[in-house]
Amino acid sequence: MATLPIFEKLWEDYISLNPEALKIYRLLSDQHEKVLNDHVAFRTFNLPGIGLSTLAKHFIELGYSEKNDYIFKEKKLYAKHYEHLDINQPKVFISELELDKVSPFIRTTIEKVFENFDYSKASSPEFLCSGATWKRSYQTYEALYKESEYAAWTYAYGFRANHFTVNVNQLKKFSDLPKLNNFIKTNGFQLNQSGGEIKGTPEEMLEQSSTMAKDVAIEFEDGTHKIPACYYEFAKRYPMNDGKLYQGFIAKSADKIFESTNKT
Repeated sequence: MATLPIFEKLWEDYISLNPEALKIYRLLSDQHEKVLNDHVAFRTFNLPGIGLSTLAKHFIELGYSEKNDYIFKEKKLYAKHYEHLDINQPKVFISELELDKVSPFIRTTIEKVFENFDYSKASSPEFLCSGATWKRSYQTYEALYKESEYAAWTYAYGFRANHFTVNVNQLKKFSDLPKLNNFIKTNGFQLNQSGGEIKGTPEEMLEQSSTMAKDVAIEFEDGTHKIPACYYEFAKRYPMNDGKLYQGFIAKSADKIFESTNKT
């Protein structure tokens, strides 16, 4: 079964912000690798009508089901991942900023952004790559960033795939993550070093690495400014006791992967 059409739309929007991902995809394809997607991730706020469950609904209607949930205490995030019955479909990882746990400044700023939001748009699958449809100021972005990079990114970029992920297990020449990382770096791409270049271990049944998001020029109300956009992730999974590959995520590793959109 081919990948569901929604992922093609998400990919097109994603590479418009992250052309590095397309370059890496093509580099691997030129090495005769079949590049498959392990998972796609989304960011949102836990407001009624645009929260995690609203985004997840579109995937559940496509045959996905809820699996594990994850808590990121320091970043004030809650997340869940979803899997399709067809194992060839990418997993989906959705996180949301818990506004009841952040500062009054972040909470009131985000609530104000969505005061006049057309929540009916969230009922369409196109909502998943609709971006930011509200007025944005760089001053607000900067103020949010000081407290929460996650809040700032989501405010600036809105609803779209935050990252796609190469399924390293499906690679032949680069099925070893250190070898793949070296190939990526040799070709001029910067990798996320937070928590180590490789997050996770074979014992935890998941190893991950990622590029650092490149800056993209965004037109704010108070001028055009370059800010980090999206990144490309690489995931290597290991077998559980039953021989099947582990399909979940490791919160402490994901915590560091989130920092791929930090300013460098």
